[in-house]
Amino acid sequence: MTSDPAGAQKFYGELFGWTFLQGMMGYSMCQKNGRNAAGMGKRPEDAPYPSSWTVYFDSRDVDATAARVREFGGKMMMEPMDVGDQGRMIVCADPTGAVFGFWQGRAHKGAQIIDEHGAMTWCEVNTRDGLKDAEFYAKVLDVEPRKMPMESPIYYTLHKGEKAVAGVLQMNHQWPDSIPPHWMPYFAVDDAEAACEKIKSLGGQVMHGPFDSPYGRIAVVADPYGAAFSVIKLSEAAMTA
Repeated sequence: MTSDPAGAQKFYGELFGWTFLQGMMGYSMCQKNGRNAAGMGKRPEDAPYPSSWTVYFDSRDVDATAARVREFGGKMMMEPMDVGDQGRMIVCADPTGAVFGFWQGRAHKGAQIIDEHGAMTWCEVNTRDGLKDAEFYAKVLDVEPRKMPMESPIYYTLHKGEKAVAGVLQMNHQWPDSIPPHWMPYFAVDDAEAACEKIKSLGGQVMHGPFDSPYGRIAVVADPYGAAFSVIKLSEAAMTA
């Protein structure tokens, strides 16, 4: 959701090579080579939140999922609603305040492309209480949290079987108090340095990095309208995980 869809389309189009398929109510599908990579809509002028990305998880029944979110300490930000014949959705907040959503696909099933330049490849929730969120998402997403063997930062990977599908990062004292709990999407890029230079040339910001990790070279960035996301040049280990 962005304050300037036209400007955001120009930014992401040049950064990721996206094209845009206009839908209903000013909502656009962001496509890479004709396949859905993400979505974009106009943030209401009176919205109590800034321009931001929202991570949506798949649900077979969002009404049942909404009940589980409430049962385990989350809150509804948007009650179950139909989006035409495309699907049914909810927007929630976890017990620490991070906002995310669920999508029950009908005509629109969700992203059709992952793990390549301009497509999402990972997501993690950044929170002040890693254990609380790991336990919450274990129950709501039916995943197994596994704590990584390091003292700092505290990090859990969330697994469906052996596959890690998301992460939980506990924000420590190095994170400014002004940063609230939030979900962070990661988009794959062919070259992290080149992506950062492109972001800056298009009016965005590079807030941290690029830096190396076992999974690739990462930078935390923001578009010109303030929506934060990360880019990553995936390592061989990440591609084979």
